[in-house]
Amino acid sequence: MGTARRHPQGGRQRRRLKAADAKLDKPDAWLLTWGYHALWHGKLDRAALDAINPTRPIAVWHRSCHEFYLNTPALAALGLTEAMTQNQGRASTQANWREGHFWEDGLNLMITPMLKVLATPERLAFGLKQMVSYLHANGVTAYMEPGALYTPDMWKLYEQILGAPETPMYSTFIADGRGIVDRVGLDGALDAVEEQIAVAPEAPGRKLMFFPGQIKLFADGAIISQLMQMKDGYLDGHQGEWIIPPDELERRARLFWNAGYQIHTHVNGDLGLEKLLDILEKLNAEHPRTDHRSVIVHFANSTEDQVARIKRLGALVSANPYYTTGFADKYSAVGLGPERADAMVRAKSVLDQGVPLSYHSDLPMAPSAPLYLAWCGVNRLTPSGRVAGPEQRVSVDAALRAITIEAAYSWRHEDQLGSIAPGKIANFTVLEQDPYAVPPEQLKDVPIWGTVFEGRVFPVVRA
Repeated sequence: MGTARRHPQGGRQRRRLKAADAKLDKPDAWLLTWGYHALWHGKLDRAALDAINPTRPIAVWHRSCHEFYLNTPALAALGLTEAMTQNQGRASTQANWREGHFWEDGLNLMITPMLKVLATPERLAFGLKQMVSYLHANGVTAYMEPGALYTPDMWKLYEQILGAPETPMYSTFIADGRGIVDRVGLDGALDAVEEQIAVAPEAPGRKLMFFPGQIKLFADGAIISQLMQMKDGYLDGHQGEWIIPPDELERRARLFWNAGYQIHTHVNGDLGLEKLLDILEKLNAEHPRTDHRSVIVHFANSTEDQVARIKRLGALVSANPYYTTGFADKYSAVGLGPERADAMVRAKSVLDQGVPLSYHSDLPMAPSAPLYLAWCGVNRLTPSGRVAGPEQRVSVDAALRAITIEAAYSWRHEDQLGSIAPGKIANFTVLEQDPYAVPPEQLKDVPIWGTVFEGRVFPVVRA
C-alpha cells in the first residue's frame, strides 16, 4: 500500500496565498490568482482554498487558462449549485463539485458569472493598456487572437484602447467556431459567424478587425494541463480530454470547409492530431480544395509520419516553441517520459518536409516576445540548462521567418505584412543589433529600439 507524498512546493504556494489574502482590506473582496500548476505547486482543491480563508471568495486560474479552482465562498458568490453542474453532458464530466475544480468544457458551467468578476471594465481596460505596452516593447506590430472572446461591452473597450490613434499595432481576430456553434447550432453557425465578422470587417485604415473567411476550432485539451490526447496515454495513468470530440469536430469542420473557410485548429496531442488529419483527409476527398491553408495550431506532440501527412494534406503548422523550453524537463519526469517530452514541437521535421512553419505565443502560455520565441526554436534550452531534442532545433533564419513572413502567410496576409517590400504596409521592428550576427543563445537579448507602424515611428519608452 503506497503513501501519499507531500509536494515540497505545496506549503510555499499556500503561504503565498495566505499572505495575499492578508493584504486585502475588504473581507468580501475576491482573491484572484493565475499560474497554478500541480507539477510546480502540489495538489489544490476547494478544501485547501477554504483553509486559506473560509469566508472570502478565492479563484485560482490554472497556468493553462483551461481550468479554475474555486473555494466554497466563490461558488456561492457566483450563484453556483451542485445541481447546476449535473446532467450537462460532457461539461459535467469535466467538473468536480467537491473539489471546486472546473476544466475544459466544465468551464462553461461557471465562466459567465466568473467573467463578471474577472473581466470588469476596470480590470479589462487596465489589462489591455498593459498588453499594448508590453507588445510594443517586444517589437510587435500585428497580432492575431484566434477564437476571440467577444461581447459588445468588451468590444467597446477594444475599440477605445486597441483602436486608439497612438496604439502602434493591428489587433486581428478570428471567429470562435466553438462558442458560436455551441450557442446557435450548426444550422445557424455560418450566419452567426458572418454577423460576428461584420462587427469589424477588414478594411484599409482599420486597426481592429476580424479576418474574413477564417474560423477557429478545437480538438483536444490543454498541453499545460497535460490533457492533450496521447496515442500511448500517460505514464501516471491519467486520461486526456476532448474539447470537441472527433465526430463533432468533423461536423463543424465540414460546415466551414465546404463554405471555403480557412480552418485553424487547436490541437496538442498526437492522438488529437491523428484525428484532425483524418478529418482533413476526408473533407478534401469529399470536396477538394487547393490552397486551403488549414492551420495546425500549437502542434505540441506529433510523430514523424504525421508531419509527412501534414505535408501531403497541404496544411500549415503554427507552433508554440516555448512548450519545449518551459515543460520538457517536468514532462520528462511526469506524464510523457523523456522521449516524448523532448520531441515536443518537431519544428525541424516540419521544415524538412517543406511545410510552412510559424511561431505564436498563445499569450499568456508563453511570453509574447517574438525574439524570445525565435530563441526557443533555435536553442530548445530548458531551465535545467540542457537541450531538449537537439535534432529539432531550427536555424536563426528559419526562426526569424517563423515570427514574420510565415506568420503573415498563415493569416493569408503575406502580400501586406511580414517583410519589407515595395507595396507592403510600412510596418517593421527596429533592432539595436543584427540578430544574424549575435550568438544564437543571445537571440532573445537583442534590444528593441522601437517600431514603425504605417510609416510612423514609435520608439520604445523605457522606464
